[in-house]
Amino acid sequence: MSKDSKECVFCKIRDIDMALKNDLCFAIYDSFPVSSGHMLIIPFRHFDNFFECTEEEIASVWDLLQKCKKMLADDLKPAGFNIGVNIGEISGQTIFHTHLHLIPRYVGDIDDPRGGIRGVIPEKRIY
Repeated sequence: MSKDSKECVFCKIRDIDMALKNDLCFAIYDSFPVSSGHMLIIPFRHFDNFFECTEEEIASVWDLLQKCKKMLADDLKPAGFNIGVNIGEISGQTIFHTHLHLIPRYVGDIDDPRGGIRGVIPEKRIY
């Protein structure tokens, strides 16, 4: 995927496609969801590394993350959540525009959920 903002799928999103937004970021439902309600929180500014967020962007991401979590909890009643950010191709990042995943989790969606986010390296998940 191109690192150029002119070709970035997130930079092309319009207000009509946004589930929620604030001044510095917006939220959409993931096009390839891990679970029902999987959302992405995305800064408007085009940059690829979450660690390059300004303090204002971090506050904005956190604000929207809380609003999305409440919306999903009220609407879908998941039993838990995973939050994740892929930074760099080696971590699995495929769209090089910073974004955070909010993934609702449901009872029975995996046989043994222990290890949670550690599952990015499957043999390290259960310990």
